[in-house]
Amino acid sequence: MKIEVIAIETEADYRKALELVSSLMDASTPRDIARLQAQAMIVAAYEERICPRRPVDPVEAIKFRMEQMGWTRADLAKVVGSKSKVSEILSRKRPLSLAMIRRLHKEMQIPAEVLIDAA
Repeated sequence: MKIEVIAIETEADYRKALELVSSLMDASTPRDIARLQAQAMIVAAYEERICPRRPVDPVEAIKFRMEQMGWTRADLAKVVGSKSKVSEILSRKRPLSLAMIRRLHKEMQIPAEVLIDAA
């Protein structure tokens, strides 16, 4: 069975491919589901090629999430244990412990894999 997908070479191709993915999101036939999966993989590969992902810095992720949530250092201290630990973590003098990673993930909804890089 031949599955028709859009090859992506240009920005216009990319837009067409995204439209196709969008139109197939409610696919119910095996052929359309296979087409959706194939096109989504092509789109992902193109996006990775034009804009490769950079690793997220764990400390910057914590600072960013604090700002989003309107948290102060005192709020973060409730999660990691003390104001001195907050200072050491944010200045990169203290690595995150496994317990801290778990609490930061739970309380701040920061992906664990981002935080693990700091451990």
